[in-house]
Amino acid sequence: MTTPLQFEPNDLPPETETLRQEVREFLAENLGEYSAGTLAKSWVHGDPAFSRKVGEQGWIGMTWSKQYGGHERTAIERYVMVEEMLAAGAPVGLHWVADRQSGPLILEFGTEEQRQKVLPKIARGEAFFCIGMSEPDSGSDLASVRTKAEKVDGGWVVNGTKVWTSYAHKCQYMIGLFRTDSTVEKKHEGLSQFLVDLDNPGITISPIHNMAGDHDFNQVHFEDAFLPDDSIVGAPGDGWKQVIAELAFERAGPERYMSNFPMITQMVREATQDPGERTAEGIGRMAAQIATLREMSLSVAGMQQAGKDPALQGSVVKEVGVSFEQEIPHIAHDLFGSQPLLDGGSDYVQSLAYVTQASVSFSLRGGTREIVRGIIARGLGLR
Repeated sequence: MTTPLQFEPNDLPPETETLRQEVREFLAENLGEYSAGTLAKSWVHGDPAFSRKVGEQGWIGMTWSKQYGGHERTAIERYVMVEEMLAAGAPVGLHWVADRQSGPLILEFGTEEQRQKVLPKIARGEAFFCIGMSEPDSGSDLASVRTKAEKVDGGWVVNGTKVWTSYAHKCQYMIGLFRTDSTVEKKHEGLSQFLVDLDNPGITISPIHNMAGDHDFNQVHFEDAFLPDDSIVGAPGDGWKQVIAELAFERAGPERYMSNFPMITQMVREATQDPGERTAEGIGRMAAQIATLREMSLSVAGMQQAGKDPALQGSVVKEVGVSFEQEIPHIAHDLFGSQPLLDGGSDYVQSLAYVTQASVSFSLRGGTREIVRGIIARGLGLR
């Protein structure tokens, strides 16, 4: 009997090495102004100037059609570019969501007018997106959406609140999931997604500071916000189907095991100061885990390139990758005994302080562990 969980080997073609070298040279030229503490934040940190530079290189919307500002390159080429950005801790946070999932969502489900309106701007690094899914008091139950979009002449009126919307205060757009039909029996029905211009006068954005002191998250409140008819993505009621597709984009990438990669690089440097058998073993175990996760992630990229659905494999990479990432601060403390310091101290201990605080939240990104494990169980026929 063939198991549904298979990771087929996927070797990178030799020509991708040219692209890898181009990305490395670009990063060496453009990351010098950022501190080690900033680079430790990896892809959750954003800089609009950096995003524009990446867009100028043709590295946003790489796989999209040229008619929408894309570059018609392969998913494997995009993987190589992303891998290098993550390894360096490049501040890609502002264009990340648009490139990874909002753009592909519009490309697949949006109207031609929506594609022409936003995709070229995303590819240039000029338009940033946030995700309007989660709501207060809903926990992991994404389908229990209460924010309503009610049909009126010429459009929809939205009332409700979205929460944990990363970088909403710096984004131009949101893909928002709203309830457009409250009469349905199943809560997964009656949901629709909208392309929301965040300059809408009916929208208020309030900051949520995380325990690292950063303002990444926001609460977005809709009060009689009018959205025109052409802002709905796809057909009314198709929202849940679109969300599932969107989350598949979110769970499959190398960011699911490379969020702490700049910290790992610093740990290797730290190990060279006083190398010993125990330290070498600890670093070796990390390297082995990274190598395994990379092969799994590359397999997912190959499946995407082949037009297959890697939802199960992507969920496994996400779950195993989170376990690995959340262990990094513990491994660092165990090997070196350094105390994390937010102020003062070396780049290493400041980076460790950030990673120690931030890594606890990694299991929430792209779906909580309970949700992702449920997806895996269903994929394996266990529930």
